[in-house]
Amino acid sequence: MTASVTVADLVHNTHLHVFYGKQYLDRRITTSDISRPGLELTGFFNYYPPKRIQLFGITETSYAKGMDHEKLFQVMQRMCQPETPAFVISTQLEPPKELIRAVKSEHIPVLGSKLTTSRVLSNMTNYLEDQLAERKSIHGVLVDVYGLGVLITGKSGIGKSETALELIKRGHRLIADDRVEVYQQDEQTLMGQAPKILQHLLEIRGIGIINVMTLFGAGAVRAKTPVNMIVRLAPWSKNAIYDRLGDSGKTRRIFDVDIPEFKIPVRTGRNLAILVETAAMNFRAHTMGYDATKAFDQNLDKLIKHNTLEVKQEKAQEKKILDNNEAALARFNKHHQSQPKKR
Repeated sequence: MTASVTVADLVHNTHLHVFYGKQYLDRRITTSDISRPGLELTGFFNYYPPKRIQLFGITETSYAKGMDHEKLFQVMQRMCQPETPAFVISTQLEPPKELIRAVKSEHIPVLGSKLTTSRVLSNMTNYLEDQLAERKSIHGVLVDVYGLGVLITGKSGIGKSETALELIKRGHRLIADDRVEVYQQDEQTLMGQAPKILQHLLEIRGIGIINVMTLFGAGAVRAKTPVNMIVRLAPWSKNAIYDRLGDSGKTRRIFDVDIPEFKIPVRTGRNLAILVETAAMNFRAHTMGYDATKAFDQNLDKLIKHNTLEVKQEKAQEKKILDNNEAALARFNKHHQSQPKKR
């Protein structure tokens, strides 16, 4: 599932203004790549990507000013293809008049920004990559716990939403309930958010749908967050094997990102919200360099070494006592043998 973006969305979310073509802002943007048409201004069109936004900075506009007006108009006409979404002029520069003439025939908007070319490029790329990234819908609840994105998964009816409600009451924030849209932001980051129709909503069996923002305030919700860990709620089974030390190292791959996954057994009397909260705190401590399992192993090694030393000392003491006894017996026998026998 891939989201779609219009030029109007880009203008609104990256704070651009419109030089020309307000009535054409419904044009679709299909790629997050941005083109800076420097070679095209020289007439080199062997590789011209018309589907990209065309960004003009100080270099491009300065070169255009020195060109012959008719030649520049011809170049601009070649750049104005039916699939070209928009032209953007950075650094509060005025667009070339030849560009305004050329875009009219293809109904292409011309946009502007007071920011530098690098900043405009970065802002547009980040926004378009987020919006145009491939998306996947996952059944679960996404909650911000101490700044960590915790994706709670499990079978329907196991208590995911109720756990999220308790976490919200404890001061944490809801991102999405029931369906979580995830997409890969970069090589190491997986982002999660709610579908628009489910934003701020939480379904509790027996109560119905509640609006978390209305009941708990704006501080109880968040639009999106990186997914840092997965907590999978599983029904308790006496035959199942559960991680007792926290060193299983299990992960779940979503797109190209491996997310640590922890399985928590669900049983009557267990406070799942506190368990999820503790799992998040322990995960944060682990990422900061403290490993409780490693500390336990080190303490266990120290205890084994201490006990081994005590055993060695006890054995040495026993051997010393035995040697002393044997030496005393030898002296006794020698003394007894040296005495004259009585007749």
